[in-house]
Amino acid sequence: MFKFFSRPITLATLTRGRGISLAVLAFVGATMLAGPTAAQSTSGEPIIWDARRLSTLERNVRRIERALFQRNSSGQPFIMEPDPDVVALQGQMGGVDTRLADVERTIQRMNGDIERLTFALDETERENTLLRRQLTEAEARIEELESAARLEAELNAPIEPNSPSGTASGDLRAADRLMSEDSRRGARAYEVLLVTWPDEPEARLAAVRLADLYLPNDAAAAVPLYAQALRGWPAEAWAAKATVDLAQALVATDRDTQACAALTDFGRRYGDAAPAALKTRAASVRTEASCR
Repeated sequence: MFKFFSRPITLATLTRGRGISLAVLAFVGATMLAGPTAAQSTSGEPIIWDARRLSTLERNVRRIERALFQRNSSGQPFIMEPDPDVVALQGQMGGVDTRLADVERTIQRMNGDIERLTFALDETERENTLLRRQLTEAEARIEELESAARLEAELNAPIEPNSPSGTASGDLRAADRLMSEDSRRGARAYEVLLVTWPDEPEARLAAVRLADLYLPNDAAAAVPLYAQALRGWPAEAWAAKATVDLAQALVATDRDTQACAALTDFGRRYGDAAPAALKTRAASVRTEASCR
């Protein structure tokens, strides 16, 4: 929007000579002097620019041009100034542009900060993952050590009578199952059975199984267990093998004379019913002991 003034204010670019372009005059003429045409355009109907209407517009523009030149010649220049509201609005728009530029720079800085924070967050997440894995491993190791400590405490505690099942046969079955899962706990269960049921047949079997466990690596510990199981020379099927195992343990502990005596008892008490493989093994132990 523009306001028009007739005050004697000079604006060289707008008033000197024929400096006003024909396009500007055409706009002014179309706005101010179109008459019915302008009214018709404001009513919402389209303007039909035919030859007659264009000719009328040209004449109006020329009249405005002559009037402007006449006023300029008479010392009363026609000044066209912008509307103050438009100037104020332009100033406000300039301020908005400046603020938008500031906001854009701020957003750019924020994007940079967000990228740095994202990178730092990723690094922290990786470190946390590593720490969690190390913590899990440490907890597992601690649990393993605690379990081992509990086991050692259990295995090294004084052996006292205790019957989990209440019967010698039930305790022996429980010890056999435990032996298949954990040999150290199974051996401990056999030892507890020996002190809990010393006069029961199950105690002999527990002693034999303990002796069989010790024989490969600790023959000295196996000897008294075999002797305990064979006290009175039982007639059970396991007794023949236990006698030969006793002789082998005696040889391993440099007690050849006792080993030969055990082999003599084997031949006299169990030899007839013993399997051929067991007899062959007894003969091998006899040779090793240098029995006569």
